[in-house]
Amino acid sequence: MESHNIEESTTALAPQGYIPLLPASAPDGKTRRYDRQLRLWAASGQNALESARLLVVGSSATSSSILKNLVLPGVGHFTILDHQKVTPEDVGNNFFLEVGSIGKPRAEEAVRLLLELNDSVHGVANTSDIEDVLTNDPSYILGFTLIITHNLADGPLRKLASLLWSNPTHPPLIVARTAGFLADFTIQVHEHAVVDSHSENAPSLRIDKPFPELLEHSLALDFATMDPTDHGHVPYVCILIRAMHDWKQAHDGNPPTSYAEKQAFKAQITAMQVKADEENFEEAVTQAYRVWTATGVPSDIQALFADPKCTGYPNTTAGTGTSQFWALLRALHLFTAARGYLPLNPSVPDMKADTKSYIQLQGMYKRQADAERKEFVGLLREVIAQTGQRHVEGDGEVPGVSDDAIVEFVKNAHGLKVLRGQEWGVLRPEAIAGLEPSYSRPLIPSAMKAFQTFLALGSQFPAGICAYDLLVHSWDDISSAADRLGTSTY
Repeated sequence: MESHNIEESTTALAPQGYIPLLPASAPDGKTRRYDRQLRLWAASGQNALESARLLVVGSSATSSSILKNLVLPGVGHFTILDHQKVTPEDVGNNFFLEVGSIGKPRAEEAVRLLLELNDSVHGVANTSDIEDVLTNDPSYILGFTLIITHNLADGPLRKLASLLWSNPTHPPLIVARTAGFLADFTIQVHEHAVVDSHSENAPSLRIDKPFPELLEHSLALDFATMDPTDHGHVPYVCILIRAMHDWKQAHDGNPPTSYAEKQAFKAQITAMQVKADEENFEEAVTQAYRVWTATGVPSDIQALFADPKCTGYPNTTAGTGTSQFWALLRALHLFTAARGYLPLNPSVPDMKADTKSYIQLQGMYKRQADAERKEFVGLLREVIAQTGQRHVEGDGEVPGVSDDAIVEFVKNAHGLKVLRGQEWGVLRPEAIAGLEPSYSRPLIPSAMKAFQTFLALGSQFPAGICAYDLLVHSWDDISSAADRLGTSTY
């Protein structure tokens, strides 16, 4: 029996000459393909993934699995650097190698089979030895946006880490080490700026400092003569602004401060109800804290403003991919210095209201947010002008910064973060201090160091050396590092 998919079947039933019409907003093939991940990290995250250029040193089972999880969602480019040939042991533990791969370059075989997962990804095999590349062509490594290694020998790993750490503009390094079911995972990065941090702190609705249009709208509402149905659908934002206006008129312009006053303010809101089951007024009571919570600049954002890379921009060296961030942050600092708060976020949370009232409220927030974003853009132009950068084709309102990047930054200004790392190294005291409290002894780091020493010996022990001796030597190193910190290893 001949099989058909649903599209073929429905097309066959259509009248001759019929051309199906797609809605104007129908998602394209790429959006449909990546729908789930786009919901997780949005278009900005997908763009970052697709613009990435990865260098993976080695094509072990772990390396291949890492790449599989990046190829499937559509990473832009990856290169596997591996000079080894495929062995029967490799085929036995790596799903991305076949029996027919034995004796062939391991990098080429792994790339070939990984690319079958996603035809939109570009992959390259480099059969050079990492040590030769580090010695003869280190600049090759700097052409990637991220370097990943797995169980790389200590010698070349140290050289690689040192090269990448030598300049803040060099790409970050991820070091993965595994031994059976044990593993450790280290990221070496100078700094990484996070714009969309998915902060748990909701952006301010400015209820304590309503902008003119919102204040005028809230004060124009006539709760006394309003239809009961409409009364039960006034957004709590407007209820709180109106209630606070009335409170200040009766209290010399002061908001409630003491516990008793705050309770009295909530009682005032409850008294405005015309029916006992008005959910919008119940929401207003629950959200009343927004009235006496001052809109300002969060302390962690103020700390970023005090960073030398912000105060000294553009005369400081930024890390890879963060120069634009510091320009945006500098403009944000200028904005908050003038206004005392962050640009308005246009997002309005769900609340009890009818469609008309909710859309009206959304419109007010969007118009105000757009106006403040334009003010921010003007400040950003002044900041960028200090660098001498000029407009090129593809730029938006500001040279070198896309319009989407500006919108994303302003929208998430309340949750900005900068992460700073340190150079990769074995048994650094700060690494010992950072071990999870659940370790009564740092046995896993000790075992991993012994294993790496074992690999450096050629994966077999010379006469007179046993695994226990290596473990004891590793333990002594960890203990001495802990002693310098004044930290017990027991």
